[in-house]
Amino acid sequence: MESTPLQNAATAKQFSRRQVLVNASVGGLGVALAGPLSHALAATPTWDRAKAMDDVIFSAVNSGKIVGATVIAAKNGEIVYQRAAGFADRETRRPMQEDEIFRLASMTKPIVGVTALALIDQGKLGLEDPLTRWLPDFRPKLADGREPVITVRHLLTHTAGLTYGFLEAPDGPYHRLGVSDGLDASGLTLDENLRRIAAAPLLFEPGTGWHYSVAIDVLGAVIERVTGLPLAEAVRQIVTDPLGTSSLKFVADAGSVLATPYGDAAPAPGRMTEHFSLPFGPSAIVYSPARAFDDGAYPSGGVGMVGTARDYLRFVEAMRTGGAGIILPDTVAAMTRNAIGNLPVAAAGPGFGWGLGVAVLKDPVAAKLPLYAGSWNWAGVYGTNFWVDPVQGLSVVTLTNTAVAGMSGDFPTALRRAAYAS
Repeated sequence: MESTPLQNAATAKQFSRRQVLVNASVGGLGVALAGPLSHALAATPTWDRAKAMDDVIFSAVNSGKIVGATVIAAKNGEIVYQRAAGFADRETRRPMQEDEIFRLASMTKPIVGVTALALIDQGKLGLEDPLTRWLPDFRPKLADGREPVITVRHLLTHTAGLTYGFLEAPDGPYHRLGVSDGLDASGLTLDENLRRIAAAPLLFEPGTGWHYSVAIDVLGAVIERVTGLPLAEAVRQIVTDPLGTSSLKFVADAGSVLATPYGDAAPAPGRMTEHFSLPFGPSAIVYSPARAFDDGAYPSGGVGMVGTARDYLRFVEAMRTGGAGIILPDTVAAMTRNAIGNLPVAAAGPGFGWGLGVAVLKDPVAAKLPLYAGSWNWAGVYGTNFWVDPVQGLSVVTLTNTAVAGMSGDFPTALRRAAYAS
């Protein structure tokens, strides 16, 4: 049963709350995880946090800071909130839909991480396996020339000493070597990109620091060697097919339409073109929106997938409720608790640690968030984010087409606070 859009006209430059296209549905999350999500149709949400969530979403969209968004929330296994607001394509005035397909960027990482954890549960891969067991030619060295042991655990926890090009200066090693971050149209194969990554010096002795990185792209190559399958096929067989999340994939179906991506700019976000460069950190992120349709591009385990908010909710709910047979409940527990001691997690901010593939909230006071300790989350640089609060039984997925305002900053912070408003 599908919800009915409540559509209102929008002006070319400014639209009021009544003029934002909104889809609303609430009800039960299907018990059979492999089947489609079911929900009861309602004209307005009944969740007591719905108005606060609406206010944040409408404010961001009406101001133009966020072009469009789809937000879905489940509490204790029930869908309690869903909104589609703003534009999937601002220039053609195409309204956002609940089933809109987005580029997920780094929200790919937990899915690929779970694929690796499933192989560990099956005894096919070891958390402490040295990478050279599976990738004998992948032997990056420290600046002093030593070749340390890098393990699967180091990849999952981002403690391998790797980095991203957009997190180093424009003249850094990854830039000089032409390493792909997985978001661009590099034309490289995965093997060639790994060769370039291995040629750059490690930032630190594996296990002694935390740094966000291409580690999950490397993990994707490990998964290919373990399974004998292309990464996209391994992820499909192990995770997305069993969960019935058909929209979560590395290459969008031919003929499908994705939310048009936009990049932060003043006075309004700019429509992304090929090789779109967005200043970020010490350098910039280079985007190739067309990569989502390129079946010749290597599947980036770190940033390469697309999908809908509803399917991503099914994935995180499967993990929140014990793994749904994809991974063991004990493995879910290990994945979602801090695994790096007191190492600072710069990309997540104060109060956060890191598990086996996700950021884990250790100290809500330090993080200045209303979430409970033990909540876990991540986000993506196309403007997406999610969080799961096991104490509250709450999972929220927010997919926007606006980078990076939909990922970090005022909008996602305000939305999290709204979800806990009295």
